[in-house]
Amino acid sequence: MKLALRLAVPVETLVLIGGGEFSFGDTREIDQFLLSKMPPDRRTIAFVPTASGSAEYAQHIGTYFRGLDPGVEVVNLPIYRGRDSRRQKSLNAIMNAGMIYLGGGVTNSLLETIRESPTDLALRDAAAHGAVIAAIGAAASCFGTHARDMRAGGSLPGLGWLTKTVIDTGFDPQNDVNLRRLMSLPDVELGLGIPARTAVVIDASGAGEILGEGQIAAFRKQA
Repeated sequence: MKLALRLAVPVETLVLIGGGEFSFGDTREIDQFLLSKMPPDRRTIAFVPTASGSAEYAQHIGTYFRGLDPGVEVVNLPIYRGRDSRRQKSLNAIMNAGMIYLGGGVTNSLLETIRESPTDLALRDAAAHGAVIAAIGAAASCFGTHARDMRAGGSLPGLGWLTKTVIDTGFDPQNDVNLRRLMSLPDVELGLGIPARTAVVIDASGAGEILGEGQIAAFRKQA
């Protein structure tokens, strides 16, 4: 299945993962692909734990990625609150990394902390300069124009990397209520449902390909 997406942000490789437990091998195929796309002269992964607020998450995923490729270094960026998103050390780490990986958790935590912040701008700059941008679960949901409010219901303004697009991760085709609610918002034209163990890989042209075990749901509003 091929997707034609409209990027609002220049990227080389953007990978949105529907979910899955890396320690059980759920995303191994996807993660090996991520490693293969990293620039050969930048073998550092910057891990953003904002959505979960967990430093242990970073430690475990660092061990996991080094198990797949002993040549990579994984650094945790301690961005948990708004003031953290301005810390120059973290911004430098983003710009120097070959991959920035945003861990899963809660959409609200990620968006409240980094949306329209210096970290947001650094992520965009890194994407434009060849870094792989990967996000899983709730973090991946935030790359559309809106994301599901996981605390109060309704929706939140997203990071806006994909034009007029909303994303529902952990998607279950038997229960598409959340995605349809997001698609009811004004100016939304495309809804993507990405199940666990599955990713959408988006290149610089906006072309999207499916990686992993599941099937992507793509709904377009009728003109």
